[in-house]
Amino acid sequence: MDLYFYGHDYKYAAEQMLLTLFPEERPVYPEGEPRPGSDHLVLTLREEGNLLTARARLTVGGKTAEGEDRGPLTDAGLERDRVAQRILKLAFYRAGTALLGKEPPWGALTGVRPVKLPTRDMRAGASREEAKHRLMTEYRVSPGRAELAMDCADASLSAIDSLQPDELSLYIGIPFCPTRCAYCSFVSADVIRTLKLLPPFVELLLEEVDMAAAMLKAQGFFIRTIYIGGGTPTTLSAPQMDALLSRVREKFDLSRCTEFTVEAGRPDTITAEKLAVIRRYGVDRVSVNPQTMEDHVLSAMGRAHTADDIRRAFALVREAGFPCVNMDLIAGLPKDTVEGFCASLDEVIALGPENITVHTLALKKGSRLLGDGSAPVPVLPSAEDVDAMLSYAWNALRSVGQRPYYLYRQKYMSGSFENVGWSVPGWENLYNICMMEELHTILSLGGGGITKLIDPATGHIERLSNPKYPHEYLQSREKLRSIKEKTAAFLAQRKE
Repeated sequence: MDLYFYGHDYKYAAEQMLLTLFPEERPVYPEGEPRPGSDHLVLTLREEGNLLTARARLTVGGKTAEGEDRGPLTDAGLERDRVAQRILKLAFYRAGTALLGKEPPWGALTGVRPVKLPTRDMRAGASREEAKHRLMTEYRVSPGRAELAMDCADASLSAIDSLQPDELSLYIGIPFCPTRCAYCSFVSADVIRTLKLLPPFVELLLEEVDMAAAMLKAQGFFIRTIYIGGGTPTTLSAPQMDALLSRVREKFDLSRCTEFTVEAGRPDTITAEKLAVIRRYGVDRVSVNPQTMEDHVLSAMGRAHTADDIRRAFALVREAGFPCVNMDLIAGLPKDTVEGFCASLDEVIALGPENITVHTLALKKGSRLLGDGSAPVPVLPSAEDVDAMLSYAWNALRSVGQRPYYLYRQKYMSGSFENVGWSVPGWENLYNICMMEELHTILSLGGGGITKLIDPATGHIERLSNPKYPHEYLQSREKLRSIKEKTAAFLAQRKE
């Protein structure tokens, strides 16, 4: 779609709303005036007295609609930017929904973290109902999504109350998988082809653990939660997992660690031997991620296991004595149906995991589902079918006493929906809340990890990225050291 701006250059705000309303369109910025007959948006920003006024004129398929919104004019640069971007989005939103004849479930909210808004409002003194009302009126969020956001905001506020200023969370990334799923754009290393990289990867990861532990001890900070993710961490052998977990236990002060997760993930990598090692070192939460319990859907995804393998893996996890288990499902997978998804969810609920995470399929650049050339692009369930899947999940999970505790959205997500973590009350995963709501610093080690240095007083976040791929990670010892030095300087400043 052709985009024309007058009185501003807020490309990001317009592009985010374009993605929300017209996900198939991509922004184009032509010279001159709009071409007759073209699909285009004219987005204008003007100062009118003590107000900023945004106007949108949108033409799609020969039909035209207009939208307008206003906000207070302020001299503060950052606040003016926020007001300008909000009213430009809302003007575009009003024009777009007038043409489409419907509103997205999250209304005019375009960010990845919709829970931040009501959490911030309630911390500033708003009541729960006031924060929810703002979502529904100012941002046009549907009543169901607004209540979902409020449930997660409640969990976020509880997490904030439990955190101490000298605490952070630790993430360890294992960027290896047995096979690549059709929906995945993170080309983590296929173990069959890169098995030789695992031993040196683990060796350098142990060095990085030593660096990080020494740095935290020197700065007087404590680990509150640990999350080992990937990739698929259980692609490590039992001895390799033992080496990693023993080093973590030996080097870090875990006296305040209240939660330790290993994302076992793929059932075809889970063995009784590995689970015994993981449990021995105090891990109290693992994930077994089926995504679906339908064998033909697993095959279409590129998974090298069956639903029976999932059932076997879950039984092994329970036999190993883990008190908390998470299971993931994805709504919108190729070859899945509403009936198939609902049957998968019913079976997962019957297994009785403490956490169930319901994802919505996101079409990621570089994945086979977007056509990377490796195979024909499959037909996916419609947005209406995905909506039916998610609605069933909401009702089914609430009926068994689970409650939503964190959520996030992604680009190119089917139907502009969301991913939601559900939990039996009392088993909410604190790491997920802290990471997604950016409540405190996340120190990341291993492949693909992103350290987030978060200043709670200002909200400023600095991101420091470890290399994604094993071969890059193995050549990055000095970069890893540099990240620890920058983290140390940040933590030292926090202590002042």
